[in-house]
Amino acid sequence: MKHVHFMGIGGVGISALAYVLQQEGWRVSGCDASPTQLALRLSERGIKVYTGHSAAHLQGVDMLVASNALPENHPEIVEADRLGIERRARMQVLGDILSRGSSIGVSGTHGKTTTTSMLAHIFTALGADPVVLVGAVVPGLDGNVRWGDGLYRIAEVDESDPRIADVSVNLAVITNLEDDHVAPDGDGRKTYHGSRQELEQAMRSYAAKAGRVLYNADWPVLEDLSKGLERVGYGLNSGHYRATRIELTPGGSAFDLTIGQHSACKVKLAVPGRHNVENAVAALAVAHLEGFDMQTAAAALADFGGAARRFETLGYLNGAQVVDDYAHHPTEVKAALDAAGFAGKRLRVVFQPHRYLRTKEMWPRFAEALMGGDEVWVLDVYPAGEKPIPGVSGALIAKRMKELGHNNVHFSDWESVLEALRSTASSGDLVLTMGAGNVRQLGLSLLEEQG
Repeated sequence: MKHVHFMGIGGVGISALAYVLQQEGWRVSGCDASPTQLALRLSERGIKVYTGHSAAHLQGVDMLVASNALPENHPEIVEADRLGIERRARMQVLGDILSRGSSIGVSGTHGKTTTTSMLAHIFTALGADPVVLVGAVVPGLDGNVRWGDGLYRIAEVDESDPRIADVSVNLAVITNLEDDHVAPDGDGRKTYHGSRQELEQAMRSYAAKAGRVLYNADWPVLEDLSKGLERVGYGLNSGHYRATRIELTPGGSAFDLTIGQHSACKVKLAVPGRHNVENAVAALAVAHLEGFDMQTAAAALADFGGAARRFETLGYLNGAQVVDDYAHHPTEVKAALDAAGFAGKRLRVVFQPHRYLRTKEMWPRFAEALMGGDEVWVLDVYPAGEKPIPGVSGALIAKRMKELGHNNVHFSDWESVLEALRSTASSGDLVLTMGAGNVRQLGLSLLEEQG
């Protein structure tokens, strides 16, 4: 039995890989500076999880899986090289796993987690028993990974990783593409694309390696990127698969799925927002391409409850609905606010910018996206391991919003936001925490402090 060791095993992507390889018969171990709940679950499943990093972890190891972000002089990496242990990147291991089945890879700047989760829900409900790897905890999966004995292997494939260019799948789903995870001004980082052009080249390579491509035809960049490939489009306005007669409600939506010129089925969703209609069209298009009955697939999707941190209701504070969302790009922020607007409540937003580089590049766009909130608190930047950039903070966003005419925006600290919401939240409010950092905890703290 071969032994694989994962560095950073508590991460949402790495932990899923570790579980699948264990199910495939590998001996698996891993380490993390501070093991997460996902890592603890792996430990309960018989995987040895170490706290902290040490070269001693590599005794008897055949393969080391490490993040691109780790330096080459990291003690475990140095020891692996000294011992001649094979080293693989996260994306390479994911590609290996996908190659061992009929693979569906979902990529794009926005919507890939929810679209992957919808696919998992449909394919599981229809008896396909797939292997699934997704970049979030999904209540329907009871985690971020599913092992199955069926033919299909479905995975979220992260476009932010330049190694996506080397991944080959049978069906590549591309939801959209924007300039996230692009290093500015030649600031080369292994976890970023060097330029927008390099990002598009990597996605073109990923698409070209696929057997066929399902792409969002409402995005001209994808139309150009997939030109000349075996492809089919979907969207709200364009493509072979389209949503028509869309009805948006506070708790979900309804629409007709049109295939070509014909209405295929009526679809109801229990997750809100126009962006989720788009995600659902992609998921149903995949099901149709794989030969599933559309009526049955749509019926299965009707009780899809969403993924963690995707417009997730955490609870209620003095009657106010407290919702958390992972939105950390201006397009995602606007989509979340649009979805929240259908609730007809006073929208009170707590936004935590994620990463200094992203904030430096996008703070004016964040300001514009947040203008839909009735009251907005902007926290300081969650660094995610990045060093501060002088002059870059959440204050830039709040100041710009005031310049644009918003008269109820605050650049604030965590405790001040908690105090303000504890004393003023009421049944007519929707409190929305947003960001890819730890802002979810603020919402949970509000609920814990009720009594």
